Parts: sequence; C-alpha cells; structure tokens
Amino acid sequence: MFKWVIAVGAYFLFGRSFFAAIIGFVVGSFVDNYQTTMAKLRQNAEKDGRSFSAEDVFSFYQQRTSVNDVPTMLMALSAAVMTADGKVLKAELDYVKAFFSQQFGPQFNSSHLQTLKRFIDSGNIPLQQICQDIRMRMQPEIRIQLVHYLFGIAKADGHVSPTELNVIQSIAQSLGISTSEFESVKNMFYRNTDSDYIVLEITSAASDDEVKKAYRQMAVKYHPDKVAQMGEEFQKGAKEKFQSIQDSYDAIKKSRGIK
Repeated sequence: MFKWVIAVGAYFLFGRSFFAAIIGFVVGSFVDNYQTTMAKLRQNAEKDGRSFSAEDVFSFYQQRTSVNDVPTMLMALSAAVMTADGKVLKAELDYVKAFFSQQFGPQFNSSHLQTLKRFIDSGNIPLQQICQDIRMRMQPEIRIQLVHYLFGIAKADGHVSPTELNVIQSIAQSLGISTSEFESVKNMFYRNTDSDYIVLEITSAASDDEVKKAYRQMAVKYHPDKVAQMGEEFQKGAKEKFQSIQDSYDAIKKSRGIK
C-alpha cells in the first residue's frame, strides 16, 4: 500500500517526475515490508528459544541497506553511541530526530525511528561488520563527518562520557579514520591549551611556516564541498568542522603574532 501512495505522492510533489516516483516506490516498499521482516526475525528467534543475536541484527541491517543505505548506517551507529553508557537520554533522541528531520525529511521519521529502536533493543550491535560495510561504501571525508555526528549525539546532554568516547573511537578506527583525524574532530568537543594545534593535526612545536602549511592542507581536506552530495545536516557538520579549523588557525596566529 505505502509503495503506491509514496510513489504517486513523489511523482506529483517533484513536478510529475518519473524518477521521483521510482524512488518513492522503493521507499514505500520498505515501509510495507518492514513489519513483515521484523515479524519473521522475531518468529525465528522465538521458535529457536533465543533472543535476537548479532547475526540477526546484521541480517536486518543488510536487508535494510539494500533499499535505504545511509539512514540504516546512521541508525546503527547512533544506537551504539546512545546505548554506550547504559541509558538512552531524551536529549540524545531529540538530537537524532532533529538530524534525520533535516537530512531525510519529516515524512520518513516514523520508519527511521522504528529502525533506531530495533538497533537499540537488540543489545548486540555488530559494529565491526557494519563499519566495514560503511568503509566500502563511503568516501573518507564522509566517514569523518559520521564521527562528527556521533560526537554530537554524545554531547547532546552536555557531556561525553568515557564509555561514549570509547565507542566512538572504536567506530572511528573500524571506519579507517586515522588517529590524527579522530583527535582533530574530538578536540572540537574537548578544549584545552593544545586543542587548536590538535585540530590542525600538528603540535605546539610546529614552526610558523608549518602552521600555515597545516592550515592550507586542512582547509582543502575538510572543505564542505567534499560532502556536497550529502544532505543538509552532513553539510552543516562539514561547515562546523571547517569553521573550527579557521578558528583554531586564527587563535594560533593571534597567540604567535603571525601575520
């Protein structure tokens, strides 16, 4: 039912676009099949007298990513961070909802949140497998923005706990993000006397010329155009990262008197 409703709606909403109708049909098919897929997984688990295993969860993930890649990837990682400290806070949920509302549109919130709940309730998210899948699908620049997004979830309540930090760091490593890249993003959320240098992926021992060179390299590496193909919220995160690089460079220049 939903596949036809969404397909017809997309067709007229996007100016009688046949391509939009096809996308709407795919999305609607997922909505129609969601309950069937969930019921089958639950039935199989109950039949065997067991709870959902990591294999069940990854199977669900693979089925979902076949029709709706990015949302499922994000929901799996979001759930891992939200459950890291043993409790899911309203501030974290609100952050995720706001992100998805901007990124994919409010008409998809219901299915997205159902997917998030599925991962949260599983209690056994196969992060390494999922991260390997993401690593094959996404460019490095987008993977770095994923880490930025995950820190945003963790900081939603005003504090990133050690367990949340450990989960995000583990995800970053599995995504193939280098230590310097991770520390650069991390120091957007943790500020100390060395943070400006860490954001530029250098140390305070760097010369003025090295500082300038690092800034130029970082400005190219993290320019928002690198994720231009992604949605508004990804671009927002990229702009925040880019601005943080600019702010750190300006702070270092001021402290050193660099012209």
